Amino acid sequence: MGRPRVAVLFGGRSSEHGVSCVTGGGVLGAIDRDRWDVVAIGITRDGRWTRVSDRPEDWRIVDGEMPSVAPSDAVVVPPFEAGVSEWREVADSGSVSSLGAIDVVFPLLHGPWGEDGTIQGALELADVRYVGSGVLASALGMDKQFMKIAFRAAGLPVADDVVVTPALGADEQREAIEALGLPVFVKPARAGSSMGISKVSSWEALDAALAEAVRHDPKVLIEAAQVGREIETAVLATPDGLLASPAGEIVTGGDHEFYDFEAKYLDEDAVQLLCPTFLEPDVANVVADFARRAFVAVGAEGLARVDVFVAPDGGVVVNEINTMPGFTTTSMYPRMAAAAGIAYPALVETLLATAMARPAGLLR
Repeated sequence: MGRPRVAVLFGGRSSEHGVSCVTGGGVLGAIDRDRWDVVAIGITRDGRWTRVSDRPEDWRIVDGEMPSVAPSDAVVVPPFEAGVSEWREVADSGSVSSLGAIDVVFPLLHGPWGEDGTIQGALELADVRYVGSGVLASALGMDKQFMKIAFRAAGLPVADDVVVTPALGADEQREAIEALGLPVFVKPARAGSSMGISKVSSWEALDAALAEAVRHDPKVLIEAAQVGREIETAVLATPDGLLASPAGEIVTGGDHEFYDFEAKYLDEDAVQLLCPTFLEPDVANVVADFARRAFVAVGAEGLARVDVFVAPDGGVVVNEINTMPGFTTTSMYPRMAAAAGIAYPALVETLLATAMARPAGLLR
């Protein structure tokens, strides 16, 4: 038998297309090519699946420009029925060629139309194994409103918030919004990479912040700001149970009031990523416990990054869970895994092996 075949899937229709491509490049560089046969599949911004370069260097940020999946004259087609592992490539001319059998998919899509359970659902329909969380956990991890409902049900502390939708707007909820106090953060309910997030320090700025958030999602979360350190934890499912990494910390500077998109990806000098960071032992234990409980609360599988705020008095508030965190070599998740003793290539190998070992579909 030959090597198992993995399809690394990235790009996509969301505003995080470029981030996904960079993540794809990171994973392509970490996979052991002696153990795995690799096929790189990109999804263009308009949703076309296409075979792309599997060279990591082709998916890097260059001069501040994010990479993207270019249009192609052929489309990749996954299986149409359960139990069939062959994928195909169909040219615009109508000719069909085989890509061979795919044993497992590593879906590295960020944001809607991928990280939110949609890709996971498509793969489930054909019993295709894949890395990471399933449909429901992925959807909960993307939708901050229902994510927080799951956290509250699990007894985890979260910030107070008001949800604004096309059916129930900000004007109708003005009293509840103002009761949150200033400042507040205005966030698209279903977006990542800090896309569309604004810090509002005066109510006069609320409408502009809502307009920016709605560019990414018609449902918006207005959340009471939390005072404290931004702490992250990598959670990894292992045969011995859930591993919670040593905590990492984000310290922003320069013109960035919070860890926004530019600070994350384009202005490295304005951000310090401390990993591991120091927490008092009792606080560190709470952070790790909350991270594992958040993972369980949404039904996550494989991996997740859990973000919390640690207040000056040591109190911990859970911010969010990310079921497919950024995965470049400089991203926090691989850094925190390394602090736990798991190097980037070993981390990728663990995730692929875990996905291969579990049955496809509901029986897993």
